[in-house]
Amino acid sequence: MNKKTLFFTSLLALGIVQSGYIAREEGMFPLSEISKLDLKKAGLKIDQNEIYNPNGTSLVDALVNVGGCTGSFISDAGLIITNHHCAFSAVQLASTPEHDYLNDGFVANSYEQEIEAKNLTCRITDSYEDVSDRVLGAVAQIEDPASRLKLINDVMKNIVAEAEKKDPGIKAEVSEMFIGKTYVLFRYKTIQDVRLVYVPNRQIGEYGGETDNWVWPRHTGDFSFMRAYVAPDGSPAKFSKNNVPYKPKKFLKVNPKGTTEEDFVFILGYPGKTFRHRPAEFIAYQQKYLLPYVSDLYEFQNTTFENIGKRNKATELKLATRIKRNANTLKNYRGKLQGLKGIDLIAQKKQEDAGLAEFINSNVPIKEKYGTLMTDIDNLYQMINGDAQRDLWFAQIYNSTSLLTVSKNLNSFKTELDAQPIAQKQDYFDKNITKLKQTLNTTYEAYDIEADRRIFKRMLTDAAALSMNQKVTAVNKVTSKGSNSTAAIDEYIENTFGLTRLKDPDYVMNTLLQSPRSIAAYNDGLLLFEKDLAKQVLELKPEKDRREGILNKLMGDYVNVKEKFLKKDFVPDANSTLRLTYGYVRGYSPADASYMQPYTSIKGILEKGTTGNPDFAYPAQIKTLWNAKDFGTFAKKELNDVPVSFLYNMDTTGGNSGSPIMNANGELIGVNFDRAYGATINDYAWNESYSRSIGVDIRYILWVASKIDKADFLLKEIGIKL
Repeated sequence: MNKKTLFFTSLLALGIVQSGYIAREEGMFPLSEISKLDLKKAGLKIDQNEIYNPNGTSLVDALVNVGGCTGSFISDAGLIITNHHCAFSAVQLASTPEHDYLNDGFVANSYEQEIEAKNLTCRITDSYEDVSDRVLGAVAQIEDPASRLKLINDVMKNIVAEAEKKDPGIKAEVSEMFIGKTYVLFRYKTIQDVRLVYVPNRQIGEYGGETDNWVWPRHTGDFSFMRAYVAPDGSPAKFSKNNVPYKPKKFLKVNPKGTTEEDFVFILGYPGKTFRHRPAEFIAYQQKYLLPYVSDLYEFQNTTFENIGKRNKATELKLATRIKRNANTLKNYRGKLQGLKGIDLIAQKKQEDAGLAEFINSNVPIKEKYGTLMTDIDNLYQMINGDAQRDLWFAQIYNSTSLLTVSKNLNSFKTELDAQPIAQKQDYFDKNITKLKQTLNTTYEAYDIEADRRIFKRMLTDAAALSMNQKVTAVNKVTSKGSNSTAAIDEYIENTFGLTRLKDPDYVMNTLLQSPRSIAAYNDGLLLFEKDLAKQVLELKPEKDRREGILNKLMGDYVNVKEKFLKKDFVPDANSTLRLTYGYVRGYSPADASYMQPYTSIKGILEKGTTGNPDFAYPAQIKTLWNAKDFGTFAKKELNDVPVSFLYNMDTTGGNSGSPIMNANGELIGVNFDRAYGATINDYAWNESYSRSIGVDIRYILWVASKIDKADFLLKEIGIKL
């Protein structure tokens, strides 16, 4: 440990690094909470209203939600910076064996050369409004759990419909901030035409592959550039040559000087879901059922995809996005399992819940209102756990088998079509067939028949092994037809996949979906199997709704009592709405006698490249430039090298991918893309000692763009002088 690090470690122990630093339990602050923070004391140099100003333009207006990730505008011509992995699916869809943008990268030197980012849209937060009183007021007298939850959902839908009717230019959404407790109406503007501008070579954008995923030290150039387009009049419009670049209300200034250790930094973004205000039983469910089941299943799926992808380049490209998404979740879930066990979070939560129960029982008014709360939670999770394996199977069956997703969409369409009066069938067909074809096309784009066969067999085998009280009716019908379940499953798959014509996208699109009559006349084993699945899901729904209603009420009460017990307000769990988190560029000690520095450099790319691991292959230009010390203006003096990635103690989770990392002046100095392995449990618990997020340094982004890909036109657009 050098003297500087030792100095900061000593200050950390005393708790006096930065006069405003206070160790936080969590820090994903909704827009409504930003005004309550003292960011000036923490290190912010601009006026706090410049981050979020409900009465004017602010940095929040530069943020977009793109493809489930976060992005930010960095020019007045709609240029967006986000992660490489956030653009991955769109790049895959644009790639062919002849033009392999996924592996070779892509640079558009003009607007005309930019490529449609298929299936990606941009969502911009326009405004928000607390509607908790309206939602909860509607159910104040409702006791039945299922009826209460249904009415809550109905009121939320009505609020959304009213908002969209009032302003047809927005997309409204009511988000549950605290389960069963607080509700906020968000208004969004959606840009439908998004295009790829610049994506680096995959050996840069995905350097380290799954070997380094969720790991520090990291050397990944996880960045990409897109552009938002609108109609000439400024209104949202689907992809068209006539569209023009969108002019955002605000865009971020890029600061090519980056950061140094202990600099104040903050992030704005759309973090997905966290579950920090849940009882011990919820954590136990995650640890015992959900995390191990899904991670084991995804490992099997990816092994299948990878083996099948070796057949040819086209198949490899087709399955690439599914492999990447699975691999990311798989490693994340295994990191969570390791983290949960490592800090024994279940035991911690049980201790907290025991203290809460004691508090309830020692306070007469609170006991009168919440006396059965903890027992009710225990009883509910006993029921949930009793069906856990079947519920998880149902949650994965459609995602796992593409032809079942196709079957589900076809069966739903057929059901709606059958419900129409004879005279209106054709009209219904004409109005809805295009949307159905688009949905099916999305599924077929990542479909492979052999992958479906193998994974479907795995799913049927899993279901056949479930206990008697969790049986899947559709699978029972299959296994009852043979001397043993394995033989019956093999025979069923061979026959069903052999006969079904759903495996042929051309037949489905051009023959099956030709007319109401052609759809009504078609049937096969997969459609019948899916009907049985849908029937059982429908039969189970009333009980699931009842339990969900109970959970909704109990979790609202749980948070209410816990706030009284601890005498403080909580920050709501993340729920894909816009949040702020702040902190400092800082290393950490993940294990005894080890310290992780907060910056990596190009030197580390070269060092990893000598291991022989294909995940650490890199473009030869990188070594040539590094040997020549051709760093341009992008070197960090202390490293005598270009910084690649860096660490900070901000509070992030899924959905924060692509979030802009800003300095004390609100300037872009990096792009968030990951967490350290120990921080994968951020979804359940955040702690300064082990929670570190990882971003790609703006200096590496600019160096790659300039020196490797010669994208100087792009640097000029964002105001970088070379």
